[in-house]
Amino acid sequence: MTESKILSLTEAKQQIEQWQSEGKKIVFTNGCFDIVHLGHIDYLEKARNLGDKLVLGLNTDASVRRLKGESRPVINEYARSRMMAAMSFIDAVILFDEPTPKELIETLCPNILVKGDDYTVENIVGSDFVIANGGEVKTISLVKGYSTSSIIQKIKENY
Repeated sequence: MTESKILSLTEAKQQIEQWQSEGKKIVFTNGCFDIVHLGHIDYLEKARNLGDKLVLGLNTDASVRRLKGESRPVINEYARSRMMAAMSFIDAVILFDEPTPKELIETLCPNILVKGDDYTVENIVGSDFVIANGGEVKTISLVKGYSTSSIIQKIKENY
């Protein structure tokens, strides 16, 4: 069941076009989501509440390694994509390998682009495209004290 929410780029584009033709607002966000924690859950729930459907761009393992270093990800892309798809507030998951989700955003044309408040609208990849196409770009406040890196550090120090 969760695997059916993991879509190819072509499948995702078709699904989003169908949802939009039904008048639904599509929210898009992206990330690595390596070790899922409260900060992720809170952020994703808030993102979903901004529209009707939440589409998640998920970094591939190779992409995570390029961003975070050779020791990451801790959880492989298949497992991460299944976990994210299992969340009721996520409607579609698309793996992407590019350095940024720019191409993904431009292909999918979401109505709302979202990132955490550690970004500003001006430095969110794809914001110019979404705004130019009549969409909105928003930031969501993050839960303080939660990050995958800090969880990994705590494990290293204590176990």
